[in-house]
Amino acid sequence: MPREQLLVEAPPSGRNRMTSACMLIRTEAGKFEKVANNLDQILEVKKAFAVIGRFDVVVDLEAADAKALAKIVMKVNRLAGVVYTETLPEVES
Repeated sequence: MPREQLLVEAPPSGRNRMTSACMLIRTEAGKFEKVANNLDQILEVKKAFAVIGRFDVVVDLEAADAKALAKIVMKVNRLAGVVYTETLPEVES
């Protein structure tokens, strides 16, 4: 198969480009499972899973733009059992 057929073109800048981010969540002791289950109710959450380390849950998010991403981050921060978060937005190169 020629190399050109293996490449996937990115959508033109500013059109149909979702904003992606990884969110790290620290929960209250023993609350990681409840927080992860509540995250499933948020449409923009693509994946949420428990981890071992300084944070308890990692979340993959997709939002329409930076403003929408900020709203999702605030929503997650208000969930019961969330102590603090750190959000790592994707950077376009």
